[in-house]
Amino acid sequence: MLYGVSLSIILAILWAVLSGYFDKPLLLGLGAVSILVTLFLAIRMRIVDREAAPFLRLPTLIPFYGWLGGEIAKSNVAVVKASLKPSIDITPRLVRVPVEARSDLARCVFANSITLTPGTVTVEVEEDGFLVHALTPDFTAPEGFADMNAKAANATDGRERTS
Repeated sequence: MLYGVSLSIILAILWAVLSGYFDKPLLLGLGAVSILVTLFLAIRMRIVDREAAPFLRLPTLIPFYGWLGGEIAKSNVAVVKASLKPSIDITPRLVRVPVEARSDLARCVFANSITLTPGTVTVEVEEDGFLVHALTPDFTAPEGFADMNAKAANATDGRERTS
């Protein structure tokens, strides 16, 4: 129930911001009908759940995105240093990264975080881990992936994975 109500509120805000119509009753009515139809279809498809409403976890997602921005900046510097050396020190590698996430959302955030970080790309998603392409061996440190995995799980599930 909470997820359906919060989804309808977010859809209403999004519609109002994107349309800009606040004084035309017909357009407001059509907007309300479109929101209700969207909500009805989402409920009927049974996709209104905890993962369909990630905006309810903004207090944990915003610090994670700040941390991820810092990691992206550090990786940018490392990629620039590796590519601008007179003797290019790039030796691509494929590594398997174990993933212990409770939800599909946590797995998705973790895989996309790896891809957003310069020098690494999530190539394949498997049941127990990811296949990651890294530009240099420096980008394949297991501790870095484990830290990112824990932070992604904390941001999406609300608590860090302990196993």
